[in-house]
Amino acid sequence: MSPSVGSAATPTPTESVPYGAGMKVNISADGSKYLRFISWHQVWSRYSENNSGTLRAPGKPQDSQVDFVLRRSRFIILSQLNPRFLVYTHFGINNQTAVSGGVNPAVDGKKPQLFIHEAVVEYKVNKYMNVGAGMHYQNGLSRMTRASTLNFLTMDAPITNWPVIEAIDQFARGIGVYAKGRVSKLDYAFSVNEPFLTNQTGGFSTPVGLGQTTGTGAARVNTGTNTAQYNPQGTKKIYQGYVSWEFLDQESNLIPFNVGTYLGTKRVFNLGGGFFYNRDGMVSRPGGSTLNATAIDAALGGGIGSYSNPNNGTRLHDIGLWSLDAFFDTPINKETGTAFTAYAVYYNYDMGPNHTRFIGLSNPGYGTDARRGNAVPHSGTGHIGFVEAGYLLPKTLLGPKLRMQPYASHLLARYEGLRTTGGDIKNVNIFDIGSNFYIDGHNAKFTLNYRPRPDFTDVNNVKYRSEITLQTQVFL
Repeated sequence: MSPSVGSAATPTPTESVPYGAGMKVNISADGSKYLRFISWHQVWSRYSENNSGTLRAPGKPQDSQVDFVLRRSRFIILSQLNPRFLVYTHFGINNQTAVSGGVNPAVDGKKPQLFIHEAVVEYKVNKYMNVGAGMHYQNGLSRMTRASTLNFLTMDAPITNWPVIEAIDQFARGIGVYAKGRVSKLDYAFSVNEPFLTNQTGGFSTPVGLGQTTGTGAARVNTGTNTAQYNPQGTKKIYQGYVSWEFLDQESNLIPFNVGTYLGTKRVFNLGGGFFYNRDGMVSRPGGSTLNATAIDAALGGGIGSYSNPNNGTRLHDIGLWSLDAFFDTPINKETGTAFTAYAVYYNYDMGPNHTRFIGLSNPGYGTDARRGNAVPHSGTGHIGFVEAGYLLPKTLLGPKLRMQPYASHLLARYEGLRTTGGDIKNVNIFDIGSNFYIDGHNAKFTLNYRPRPDFTDVNNVKYRSEITLQTQVFL
C-alpha cells in the first residue's frame, strides 16, 4: 500500500492497472492506517450440452440449455491500524444457478448461503516473516491453488488445483495458522489447518458405502470395491506449503492471491513447488473384504463409529499431494501494449486406491450420480498436467477503450480409478479456448470461452459436449 501524499494531485495513469487498491479510506493522514474495500461480481451467460442422463427438473431429462449463473459475488474488507497488524475479512457466495447452489446446494438454487471465505488476523514478526491465524487462503500445493479469482488468464481456474475443495476444507480455505514471507527472491507460505469433517452422508458414512452389496435377506454379502473415499473420522492436521523463486519483478504478497495475468505491467518469471499432506484422510475396503448380512446391519447401525470395528476390513490412507510449476508474464512491446502470459503445472496426487471425484462447476443439472450435468473428473489418485497461455493484442486493434487477449489451456489427467472394462486407464483431456475483452483492465471485462467437455458417463465411450460461456466481470 502506497501512503497518500498530502494534498498533491493524483497523476493520471498512463496505462490500466490490473489490480488496483480498491476503495480505500485513510484513517491516518499519511495513509498508514486505513480501511480498504473490494467488491466484485462474475455473471455467466451459458449454453451447455449436458452429460448423458441429466435432469433439469424432477423427472425432466434435459439434453442442453441456455442458463445464467452468478459465478461469484464477493466482498473484502482489509484494515490496518498498526504497521504490524492486519485484519482481513472476505465473504460472499458462489455458483448460484436456478438449479443448484442454494441452501440445499445439490438440488436447489434459491437463497445461497452467505459465508465467510476468510477471516484472518496477521502479525508482522520482521521483514522476513508474517504469522497469521483464522480462516485463511494461505494454501500450499501450487501457484494456482493460491490464485486470485479477479485476474485469471482464462475464464476460470481448472478447479483441479483445489483437489479437496468442500470435502475437508471450506471452499478452498482452511482454519488454522500460517507463516508467510520473503527472503531475498524466495517467497514462501506454510500452514497447519484443521480438517473439516467430510461432507459425505448416507451410505458413504459407513464401511458398507465402500463396497457393493449382492443378494437379499440373510444371503446378503457386501464386497469391498478397493476405491478410497474421504474418511468421515479424519481428524489429523493438514500440513501444506508453497515456495517460489522470483527471478524478475517481485510480486505483492500482502494478501494470498496470485495474479493470473499482469497485462504487460510487470515482467515476472517464477519457479515454484508445493505440497499438501493429511494423515489418514482417506479410507477404503479392499476387494477381498466381505461383510455378511449380520455385519452389514451392524455397520449400517453403527454409522461412522463402525470404522472402529477391525472386522469391517477398512484401510486408512494418507492424502499426499505435491506439484511443480512455472509462471512467466512479460510485456512484448511497450508502445503497442502487447504482452505474453504462460503458466504450467504438474500435480502428483495420492488419495488412496482408485479414488476419482467428479465436480460440475455451477452445475446446470443433476441425476442419479455425480457425473450428470456438466461434471468432469475433478481430482483423484494420479498425475495431472495443466498449461495455459495468452497474448495481449495491440491496444489500437479495437480502439482506445477495448483490449483483447486470446488464450488457450489444456488439462491432461491420468487417474488410476478411470479404467475401461479392459483395465486401461482413460485419460482426461479438457481444452478451453477463448478471449478476454478488457474495458478497464480486470476491473471491467468480458470473457468468451469455448470448452468441448468430456462426458465420462461411459468411460469406455467418452463423448465431448459443447459449452459456450460469456462472463461479465466488474470489481471495484
